Amino acid sequence: MHRRLATGLAASTLALFTVVGTAKVAVAAPADKPQVLAKWTQTSASSYNLWAAARANRTAWAAYRFNWSTDYCSSSPDNPFGFPFALSCARHDFGYRNHKAAGTFSANKSRLDSAFHEDLKRVCARYTGGSKNACNSTAWTYYQAVKTFGGKAFG
Repeated sequence: MHRRLATGLAASTLALFTVVGTAKVAVAAPADKPQVLAKWTQTSASSYNLWAAARANRTAWAAYRFNWSTDYCSSSPDNPFGFPFALSCARHDFGYRNHKAAGTFSANKSRLDSAFHEDLKRVCARYTGGSKNACNSTAWTYYQAVKTFGGKAFG
């Protein structure tokens, strides 16, 4: 009788350890996630640079569970007329997706769109003359598009 009880108890204990050992534990993101998200989605060049550095080393930020996915400039060209807008679009997507997930999108949309425009203008600052004018005009058009239509695809 003791042997059957001990065997049953041992089997139950082993089963419990197996279940506990294979269960995935939900881990909360660090408490400063909203502050990090806000820091990376401001209009300044330093904010852009912080985001770009983090994007290049995403594994260091894995605990934050940020959504890094992007379709770049959506249905618009990523590099219109040869102007490299893709990374500016990627940061804009990052801001939209992560603020949407945090439930703070509406309060931040205007700033995210302004940050996008500032990022595009920094791209255009690399050019001179007519190329710079064309780039700035294209940047303005992209900004007006996200200002008017941005966020609709994000629900």
